[in-house]
Amino acid sequence: MTDAAAILEALDPEQRQVATSFGAPVCVIAGAGTGKTRAITRRIAYGASTGVLDPRRTLAVTFTTRAAGTMRTRLEELGVRGVQARTIHSAALRQVRYFWPRAYGCELPPVSDGRFPLVAESARRAGLGVDTALLRDLSAEISWAKVSNIPADQYAPLARAQGRVVASVSAAMVGRILAGYEAAKQEAGVIDLDDILLCAVGLLSDHPDVAEQVRSQYRHFVVDEYQDVSPIQHSLLELWFDGRDDVCVVGDPHQSIHAFAGARADYLMDFVTDHPGARRIELVRNYRSTEPVVALANTVLVHHLDDEERAHHGQGVRLRGQGQPGPAPHYASFADDTTEADAVAQWFRTRHEAGTPWSQMAALHRVNSQSPALESALAAADVPYVVKGAERFYERAEVRRTLTMLARRAETDPDAGAEVADAVLADQGWTDQPPEGHGAVRQRWESLQALHEVVRSVRDADPAATLAAVVAELGERARRQDVPVSDGVTLCTMHAAKGLEWDVVALVGVSDTMVPFIMAESAEELAEERRLLHVAVTRARRELWISFPRTGAARGRWGISRFLRGLPGTPRQGTARGSAPGRRRGHRVVDCSVCGGPLTAATDRKLGHHLACEVDVSPELVDRLRAWRKERAEADSVPPYVVLTDVSLLAVAEHLPEDEQALLALPGIGRRKVERYATDLLAVLHGSSSDAPS
Repeated sequence: MTDAAAILEALDPEQRQVATSFGAPVCVIAGAGTGKTRAITRRIAYGASTGVLDPRRTLAVTFTTRAAGTMRTRLEELGVRGVQARTIHSAALRQVRYFWPRAYGCELPPVSDGRFPLVAESARRAGLGVDTALLRDLSAEISWAKVSNIPADQYAPLARAQGRVVASVSAAMVGRILAGYEAAKQEAGVIDLDDILLCAVGLLSDHPDVAEQVRSQYRHFVVDEYQDVSPIQHSLLELWFDGRDDVCVVGDPHQSIHAFAGARADYLMDFVTDHPGARRIELVRNYRSTEPVVALANTVLVHHLDDEERAHHGQGVRLRGQGQPGPAPHYASFADDTTEADAVAQWFRTRHEAGTPWSQMAALHRVNSQSPALESALAAADVPYVVKGAERFYERAEVRRTLTMLARRAETDPDAGAEVADAVLADQGWTDQPPEGHGAVRQRWESLQALHEVVRSVRDADPAATLAAVVAELGERARRQDVPVSDGVTLCTMHAAKGLEWDVVALVGVSDTMVPFIMAESAEELAEERRLLHVAVTRARRELWISFPRTGAARGRWGISRFLRGLPGTPRQGTARGSAPGRRRGHRVVDCSVCGGPLTAATDRKLGHHLACEVDVSPELVDRLRAWRKERAEADSVPPYVVLTDVSLLAVAEHLPEDEQALLALPGIGRRKVERYATDLLAVLHGSSSDAPS
């Protein structure tokens, strides 16, 4: 094990405090790029070296398998072994599987492979369609309800009270789907990821003997990303902590961007109050980014806020750059999203020609529908790229299947050389050139290409390497959750970029109807959108590009995001219609035609009722309209909301307009949409079900 003094070398004063503060709970507020992983791994190593901490009784909780792998790797480099570095779900599942038979006399039901099939079954039973976008939204809402401890029979009123909206589905219908999902899960004899945490809380709460054994095993805790803790996760963590002093939680309220999924940053901010004697330590020195990037990251958090709002905002830390020079952020506006994407592609080419590897560049956008234009532009400019999704690399079907095939081939042919791996990859669909088009086919190829990069690295290191060596390297990487990096520009949403960093970053489509997203209405939602932009900015180490389209699919008619408007270098974009929204003004309150409650959200006022309130709309008609919208969007090569937003679609289904004039009276439908879509839309609306697109 590394010497205690050596462990503390190269730590700044605040990181050293984190590493050496024992005897009381510690709350670390760690700004972006301030070296939090370094601080907490050195804390564990220093505690182990001085005898204050037993690695075998230490649980380090992360929120991604990648972060857990990084922590294990760094601890091993410091000579520390025996620490359990796991995601909260992995740690809970391990405990529940072990103790469940003893507590309940039966094995724990298996964890389902995926939620979509069961959600789809519940939606079908409720008479809804099963398009992918709707299932994704319903799945996310079911997860929110479960991590927030909201049962199906209480979902509708609580969802309405909190302004929860799922596409054009009423809150009552979502509650029924939630109940149906639980029934379908029970019929299948499985549990889901959220059930793991619920089972763990129930087990420890109802069985003191089990709780005592768990607590005797784990006496030291480190919890990362504490700003993302949900109510059920908080309950489980407190059961684990059980009032112990050796607890260290780490997070950043300025990177709290998952409130819609149930995350509660107040657990982080209230930690010192809730744990008497706890100490707060702030990590403020940003080592990642240049001074101009750090300055912008600080500015977007407070730009255009008044004194009262700034005072409320001051819960996190103000980053301090460490003097790294670099260019000022580059701002640009374009006529439309296609022109913008072409310019971004050319910018990446110039950065690559100046020496930046493709893998050290990324284009970040607010929503997935902005990705196709970028993919097309990069492909046309011959810029390699990879699309990052939320799915874990080693859990992808094509990756699991390929690793299995490689292992079998190595077993049957122990003398096979590493070059055989390429043949196995080819059998699984890998080619030396990416396929044309986007979507699932492209993403499968990217997975296989990433595995090919590992094979090549093994062969470059040892031309005589065997297939067994390749399998061993891939197995070790999978154990560490070390995801192979393909040599391409990364495309991903701002949310998915959290925890990652690149030398060169382009923030694309940063208009005032995308950042903040047009559906963000409340002060809390707008504050989270501001934090999301802060997260996106802090992904850049050296160079930052920020652009937006003035028209087109992103509907950027208000110009650049209000979080940036007026900053030095930003375009002086005039408004195409009306005046810029600027600071929010008071809402005109209107009563809901269904529940009688006040309407404060713009989308609700357009409809005349809360989007979550149930209205007399035919589910079959909504399905027909969605199917037509999807087919028309694909034909026009635009995102579905460009054809009709969910609000407009629901309004059409409710009011059943008979002609073009009636269509013009509905929210979100102007003269241009009527000219383009009225004939087909009215035919679908008033024709038989056979008129709907197949």
